[in-house]
Amino acid sequence: MDAKSPPATEGIKYAGSKLKLLPYILQLIRKVDAGTILDGFSGTTRVSQALAKKGYQVLSNDIAVWSEALGTCYLLNKKTPAEYQVLIDHLNSVNPIDGWFTEHYGGKPNGGCAVQADGLKKPWQIHNTRKLDAIRDEIDKLSLPAVDKAVAITSLILALDGVDNTLGHFVSYLQDWSPRSYKELVLKVPGVFVNEKEHKVFRRDIFDLTSGVSADLAYFDPPYGSNNEKMPPSRVRYASYYHLWTTICLNDKPKLFGKAKRREDTSDVVAGSVFEEFRRSSDGKLIAVEAIERLIKAANARWILLSYSSGGRATAEELNNVLTESGRILDFVEVDYKKNVMAEMKWTNEWLRDSEQPHREFLFLIEKK
Repeated sequence: MDAKSPPATEGIKYAGSKLKLLPYILQLIRKVDAGTILDGFSGTTRVSQALAKKGYQVLSNDIAVWSEALGTCYLLNKKTPAEYQVLIDHLNSVNPIDGWFTEHYGGKPNGGCAVQADGLKKPWQIHNTRKLDAIRDEIDKLSLPAVDKAVAITSLILALDGVDNTLGHFVSYLQDWSPRSYKELVLKVPGVFVNEKEHKVFRRDIFDLTSGVSADLAYFDPPYGSNNEKMPPSRVRYASYYHLWTTICLNDKPKLFGKAKRREDTSDVVAGSVFEEFRRSSDGKLIAVEAIERLIKAANARWILLSYSSGGRATAEELNNVLTESGRILDFVEVDYKKNVMAEMKWTNEWLRDSEQPHREFLFLIEKK
């Protein structure tokens, strides 16, 4: 593998995936002498996985319980993949049952239509939810060590992600069954690796975490939300997007609501992130931008690597003011997702102009004051 190419990582379909950005993230981090890196909004942990494989000590954090499970699987593992094969084979062998997941999320083929007798579309076909019910209950019955359990749950999530009837989230489901939803749910050993460094995995609010941990560099990719004023906040909140992964991790059979049968704790009045906030404060500044400024100042790190999307709630001008006031911009890159190319920017006003174009992602490497 080329020293500059990103290592292989695993993940689920995810609106905030940084898979395409990995080469540029690693490129910028190599420009400073960082040994310990905080991945503050780790999501599917692709960035954390890549950093760990590149030899950095990683502090991986996200408020999502499913992100914690993925982080535990990949970053805290000390076994070879072969050592998990017996466990995965056992889970694949359990007999399907009609359980809670089948009751709420399983659908019959219906000649290709995913709309069921109750008038609702479903994320999986019933032959796969029956396996989900059996496998998830068996994982709890086995009373596995924490890392082994995380590996089993990660394997289940990856398998379910490969047979779903969605566009990548669980806010709404497809009208007609996707071709992959007819496939059989089969678990495989995740792409785990033996970690030599002592990484840490957290499930904390980022502002609670920053005061208690330190790193050489902090990578922040907050959920900016959408700058589309017509899109209600509930449609961009990650808690609602991936509520089913939370339920599969917890196996807590929560109260549900709505056509997508979301968890009650992902409702608009409960869930949400300050970084997705669409309102402005009393002094006219976007609350989301103020949160970014507070986050950079609070981070106990010499360097900050910040992701910004042109489709985000924060405006380029407002964000630029935050960056220049927080420290010195050492370098930054622009990625055009539509053209899938990178352009290195030379002057601040260049990125301000380009940020008006859709499908742009910017990475800023900052040395704090």
